[in-house]
Amino acid sequence: MFLGLHVGETGGYDDAVAYSAKLGCTSIQIFSNSPKTYRVAPIDVPALERFRDARAAAGIVTSAIHTSYLINLASDDPKISNGSLRLLKNDLAVAAAGRIDFVNTHLGSYGKRDRTEGFAAVVQLLERALEDIAPGVYLVLENSAGAGQLCGGTLEELGAFVRAVGHPQLGVCLDTAHSWAAGYDIASREGVDRFIDLAYETITLERLKMFHFNDTQIPLGGHKDRHWHIGEGLIGFEGFRALAAHPALGDKTAILETPGEEADDVRNMQSIRLIFEGARA
Repeated sequence: MFLGLHVGETGGYDDAVAYSAKLGCTSIQIFSNSPKTYRVAPIDVPALERFRDARAAAGIVTSAIHTSYLINLASDDPKISNGSLRLLKNDLAVAAAGRIDFVNTHLGSYGKRDRTEGFAAVVQLLERALEDIAPGVYLVLENSAGAGQLCGGTLEELGAFVRAVGHPQLGVCLDTAHSWAAGYDIASREGVDRFIDLAYETITLERLKMFHFNDTQIPLGGHKDRHWHIGEGLIGFEGFRALAAHPALGDKTAILETPGEEADDVRNMQSIRLIFEGARA
């Protein structure tokens, strides 16, 4: 697998690549703009081209943009849904300019909306977002922790979105902390095998493009989005070792979104690399 970290939006592209390279990453995830605003900056094509070249020089093979936290494609408020579409299309354009592989997005919450109606509305917006997508860029839908009316809390619903849209550049990102919180027991080899088998049936492994590797202290099925350090939570070393050793996942990208500062990033990257080395032994 290609392993990397989410690197914060401050410091610019050069600092993000340097930081990732220092930690031995072969992948990287960034925000293209502040994740807490609907405003977007003009696309700086020369800077994105330099970002592409810097990644290549640093041995960073795959890359991703995480979309704004404000995106809610399921909202019945046209101001929110249209603003979400605008943010999503902007990130897809940034990805095209920088030859970034993936744009990863949350889908949002249906709120008080009927789920069938909300599902159809999300499908329409995803179709519009993908109308002008550049070759080589994939839009990937991230699973949620499954609380309340959140979209994408099950593999079945994610697969249903993929099938309903039917676009070859639509994929899925599975966050391990969210999966655990949604009730998928991935703390053992047997649990991981069941999880990946279900992903194969509902999504297909071709559509499964990315993972977010995060441990968690939330009880299984607790439906809360809380990330923790690799191997120090309830998924534990055994769960991540099983994911690392799974023969169907060797070409996937895995991004850590673990909490803390640089010392924590160093520790988490060391932990995940040791897990992968042990899985290959």
